[in-house]
Amino acid sequence: MPYIVPYTAGMRKTSVYLEDEQAERLARLARQAGRPQAEILRAAIDAYEPAPLRDRDFALAAGFPRIDRDCRPISEIPEEELLEGFGG
Repeated sequence: MPYIVPYTAGMRKTSVYLEDEQAERLARLARQAGRPQAEILRAAIDAYEPAPLRDRDFALAAGFPRIDRDCRPISEIPEEELLEGFGG
């Protein structure tokens, strides 16, 4: 049975490739905070929120009426279908 360090219970070891500038910034942030680099990375991951996906129904949300008879939400219409008639 492998030895588990008590403070890492429930954690998984991983490797992360960083650009030189990112690695230097991480080291600097850790020094300034007096915390391990791994703790800084975990805090950054916890705080990360991906940018919201663009709403493809923006025209409908603004109150513009649909000019077609398709009852599907625009977000469910395949892009190829939406681009039909635009020459391509």
